[in-house]
Amino acid sequence: MMNTRTSLVQNIQIVTVSSSSVTQIGDSYRIQANSQTIAVQREEEIFFGNEGDFTDSFFTKPFPYPQPETNVQLRRIQASPYLSVQRIRFIGVAASSVVHIGSTHHVRMESRVKHIRDLLPRVN
Repeated sequence: MMNTRTSLVQNIQIVTVSSSSVTQIGDSYRIQANSQTIAVQREEEIFFGNEGDFTDSFFTKPFPYPQPETNVQLRRIQASPYLSVQRIRFIGVAASSVVHIGSTHHVRMESRVKHIRDLLPRVN
């Protein structure tokens, strides 16, 4: 069973939400986001045709999620049924992230970025 509280937010301002990101207002049981990116940076505009391979082991091998500890006892006392915030301001939310106001039981996020930099050889 998930604990819930009433969220009171006076003002929220978010300029940009992108790339598998979430803005969630209210309770949710599960949030799961995934973002995979290939970024190629070259000094010359050349495309070899093999840079955009999402079947590469970098993207397909299992992500090393931390394992929860066993025998952990948790006791919570919520003195107030309200979560109260005056103002929240975000410039950007990106790459598999979450802005969440409310209660969540399970959150799983993953972001993988393969950045390729191909620079021209320097001649002295």
